[in-house]
Amino acid sequence: MERLIIGASIGNCVHVAGVLNFLRLAEEHGYKTKFLGPAVSIDYLLDAVAEADPDMVAVSYRLTPETGYNIVARLKDAVLERGLDSYSYIFGGTVPVANKVKELDFFSRIFNGEEEIEEIIAFLEGRDYDEKNIDYGDNLLDRLERKRPYPLIRHHFGLPSMVETIEGIKEIAEAKVLDIISIGPDQNAQEFFFRPEEMDEDEKGAGGVPIRTEEDLRALYEASRRGNFPLLRSYSGTQDLVQMAELLLKTIKNAWCAVPLTWYSILDGRSSRDLVTAIKENQNLMKLHGERDLPVEVNEAHHWSLRDAHDTIAVVMAYLAAYNAKKMGVKTYVAQYMFNTPNASSASMDLAKMFAKKKLIESLEDENFRVLTQVRAGLTSFPVDQYKAKGQLAYASFLGMALKPDIVHVVAYCEADHAAKPEDVIESCRIARQVIDKLIYGAPDFSADPLIKKRRDDLLREGEILLKAIKDMGKALKEDPLSNAENLAKAIKIGLLDAPHLKGNPEAAGRLSTKVINGACYAYDYTRERIITEEERIAKIIEEAKI
Repeated sequence: MERLIIGASIGNCVHVAGVLNFLRLAEEHGYKTKFLGPAVSIDYLLDAVAEADPDMVAVSYRLTPETGYNIVARLKDAVLERGLDSYSYIFGGTVPVANKVKELDFFSRIFNGEEEIEEIIAFLEGRDYDEKNIDYGDNLLDRLERKRPYPLIRHHFGLPSMVETIEGIKEIAEAKVLDIISIGPDQNAQEFFFRPEEMDEDEKGAGGVPIRTEEDLRALYEASRRGNFPLLRSYSGTQDLVQMAELLLKTIKNAWCAVPLTWYSILDGRSSRDLVTAIKENQNLMKLHGERDLPVEVNEAHHWSLRDAHDTIAVVMAYLAAYNAKKMGVKTYVAQYMFNTPNASSASMDLAKMFAKKKLIESLEDENFRVLTQVRAGLTSFPVDQYKAKGQLAYASFLGMALKPDIVHVVAYCEADHAAKPEDVIESCRIARQVIDKLIYGAPDFSADPLIKKRRDDLLREGEILLKAIKDMGKALKEDPLSNAENLAKAIKIGLLDAPHLKGNPEAAGRLSTKVINGACYAYDYTRERIITEEERIAKIIEEAKI
């Protein structure tokens, strides 16, 4: 039998967002709810209680403390007079109102808006909430299930000093504003952790924290064992990938593996691996985690967009990343969608690109392949002006919620000015959390917008054309052409997969020109000043390559 909660804003209070969110969360956890409305009279509320015989009565008041006290005092008297005091009454309001109402000793529970989601869920499930012993979930999937319907919040953190990073993790964990701290190692650690003799110590701390020993990683993990006990994760190495993966699993219980498909190679200069070797080693790392049933994220598509590849390539690379993960036996796939990349992308065209990616990626789902959606702001989209940057963070968070994410990767608003300090991480997560709270129920459906739908469908059509060209190029192979390292490397070498910033790169064609028009990024012919269709672009490449 379903448990019933009746909810209402009482007296002259018309603010209903808080009580509605509480009732919606209750429905997610097995309750039936009935909302009576705003500014409900005491008699109307108690008539409903007497008639419905609920398990719980949720009362909200968010105006002045003194008036709230007087109204609740009348409610208490009326409940006692009518013999309805056997029911459980709970209250929600602002901190001042909640503190004043507490003096009446009437409600079995009072919420003032400062509670953690986990605390409210524990209450609804009839569990005692002990913030020191609460089980937040010690792996990605468990933590996600415990927090639903809210997404997990992730943030990158790593300062050029081990001591500062350790103390910063402690501060962030105690603030309980996020679920996953992504450790940012410096480039030396990513590339040369197992080859310290090759490190250039003049570059110590460049790009993140200078992790040098296994003990360093254990110290970072130990620092996180407080507050809400956030999960830790780190990027894979740019070489010695398997050794680094094993180390991260052993020391920080790496929440999921993050590895590219084609990058961390000569293609981006982050290692000296040639493209074929990089693809094979990256695939092998996916396979290693798949065999252990550990989640994998393939950071691929947005790297092409960061280098100004046109949107069709970004969509195709998002699909190929997921496709290769599935091919390697990954069972839980974290699909990352980076908004605002390229920087000039409009909201509508950005969403269209993401919807196209999502449709292709989720077409791969089956009983052995689960996709989690992770959204984030584009790193280069943040202005130097810190007030504008906070607006950019809120804007990107708003767009990302349209994808109904499982994970929100918050990017600190300060990144264009300085590497995020603990206080910057905490503030950025709180900004994003407010956006999430406002959109978790009843967000607008942007996928129904005709302009967005048309662009999404155009990208899906062009994506199929590009995927077919890559398949056809490898049709003589015994292996699957979409996961064959040599075939994928060839697609980059001849320019089927290309980006303007790859000009002069020995592993790429670097001949593609693109232009952002009306917020969308197209392949573009600057001589004739016109958009190049994907059919035309591919036909020319195949003719020149004599395939």
